[in-house]
Amino acid sequence: MPSLNRVLLIGHLGKDPDLRHTQGGRAVCNFSIATSEVWTDNGGERHENTQWHNIVAWGKMAESCHKYLAKGRMVFVEGTLQTRSYEDKGGSKRYVTEILARAVKFLTPGGKKEPREETPPEDDVPF
Repeated sequence: MPSLNRVLLIGHLGKDPDLRHTQGGRAVCNFSIATSEVWTDNGGERHENTQWHNIVAWGKMAESCHKYLAKGRMVFVEGTLQTRSYEDKGGSKRYVTEILARAVKFLTPGGKKEPREETPPEDDVPF
């Protein structure tokens, strides 16, 4: 039986996206989004659990994310879960789990500057 690695998230950005370019010139954009679950226990007490997700977008999608997303904006992300390792400055092995974005949909209208007349082009961020 084939396996499946698919993640669907809707959340708010915790900070403005960070755009960089590889040595080869390819754009990569990193941002984090928060998802929250709210429930009431049997005693009537309200609880909230917030999870933070690290998102990585590449190429044209990365450039669109950097241009149109900002802290607090709501976004839909579809992608795959990946874990990678690296060595920190002290030589210790560290692991980071990220969502490799395959599609990003901007759910909050406008861009980084309010008000913004331009809207994200649909063909730049396949849904």
